[in-house]
Amino acid sequence: MFRLSIIGIGLVTSLLCIMASKFPALKNDRLLRAAKGEVVDKIPVWIMRQAGRYLPEFRELRSKYDFFTICETPELAAEVTLQPIRRFDDLDAAIIFSDILVIPKALGMKVEMKPGVGPVLPDPLVKPEDIKKLQYPVNIKESLGYVMDALTLTRNKLEGKVPLIGFSGAPWTLMGYMIEGGGSKTMSKAKHWLYQYPTESQQLLNILTDTVIDYLTEQGKAGAQLLQVFESNAEYLGPELFIKFALPCIARICQSVKEKLKQENLDIPMTIFAKGAHYALEELAKTGYDVMGIDWTVDPILARQAVGPNITLQGNLDPCALYAKDGDLIGLTNKMVNKFGKSRYIANLGHGIYPDVDPEHVRTFLKEVHNH
Repeated sequence: MFRLSIIGIGLVTSLLCIMASKFPALKNDRLLRAAKGEVVDKIPVWIMRQAGRYLPEFRELRSKYDFFTICETPELAAEVTLQPIRRFDDLDAAIIFSDILVIPKALGMKVEMKPGVGPVLPDPLVKPEDIKKLQYPVNIKESLGYVMDALTLTRNKLEGKVPLIGFSGAPWTLMGYMIEGGGSKTMSKAKHWLYQYPTESQQLLNILTDTVIDYLTEQGKAGAQLLQVFESNAEYLGPELFIKFALPCIARICQSVKEKLKQENLDIPMTIFAKGAHYALEELAKTGYDVMGIDWTVDPILARQAVGPNITLQGNLDPCALYAKDGDLIGLTNKMVNKFGKSRYIANLGHGIYPDVDPEHVRTFLKEVHNH
C-alpha cells in the first residue's frame, strides 16, 4: 500500500497544487466555530498527539519506516494523520503528523529520533558563534515543502469530515532543543544562554521567529484550517525570563502570520499552548491568539478569570486520567467540562497523550465530552 518511488512521489506532488484549490466542503466545523466564539451544538474535542504511538496501527506502520521518513513522506504522514479519524467517530479535528524539530532540521541541524530516548541533536549549539552554522534564511518551500504537501493531501483525503490543524514549536522551545541537544529536565544549558548571552539569545530567537512565521504561513496556504504554536518548555522560565524572551516571539508570530494570511484572503484561527505558563495567562491573552491551551495544573475557572471572555480556552484533562477506570474517567471528564462551560471551549488533554494509553479509554473520553 505504501510502496514509494521517485516517480510516485513526484506524481503526487504535481497533483497537490490542483487539489489545494478544490478542497472538499467542511462538514464538521465545531472546532472552528468554537475558536471564533460562535455557538456550537456540541463541545469540540481532539487530543494532542492523537496520531501516534498509542495506536496499534501507527506502531505497525512505524515498524516499517523511520520516524522522519514518515514525517517527510506526504503519503505516509497523511495516512498516520487519518488513523485516529478512522478509529474515533467523535474526534472534531485532525492534526497533521509532523514534529516541531523539523525547523532545526531545516536550519541545517541533524536531528535523530532514538527509540526509548526521544529526539537527539548530536551537534547542538554550544556557544554563540555556533549560530553562524545555521542555514538561514530558510527556504520553506524547499526545506519543508513535504509538510505542505502532506497538509494538502490530507485535507483532501479528509473529505471535509473534520478540520485539519497545522502546528509549529515556539522559538524558546526550539532554542532549548537546539542548545540542550535533546530533552532536558532543567533546560540549564539553554537558560545559561539567556543569562550569559542575552543579545545572542535574542538573535537566535529572532531567527527562529522569522522561520516559524514563514512556516505557519505556508501551512495555512497549503490547507491547514487552524494553526497551533507549542511553547512546550514555558515551565522552565519564570515570569521575567518568559516576558523578556519568549512572549515577544509568540506575539510577533501571531501578528505576522495573520497579516500574511490576510493577504491571501485566509482567516485562520490560531492557538497558543504554553505548557507551564500559568504565571503569564494574562500576558498571553494580549498576544492576539484566538485560542489558549492550558495544561492540567491550571484551574479552568481561574484561567477564564485571567484571560477574559473573548478568548477560547482549550484543555485540560491530565493525560494520566486516561489510565482511570471508565466510571472514574467519565466523572473526571464531566468535572472538567463543567468548569469550562460550553461557550468558547475546546476539550482536550492538558498535554500530549502517552504511548501506553488504551485507545478504548480515549473513546470513552471523546464520547463523554460529546454526551455532556
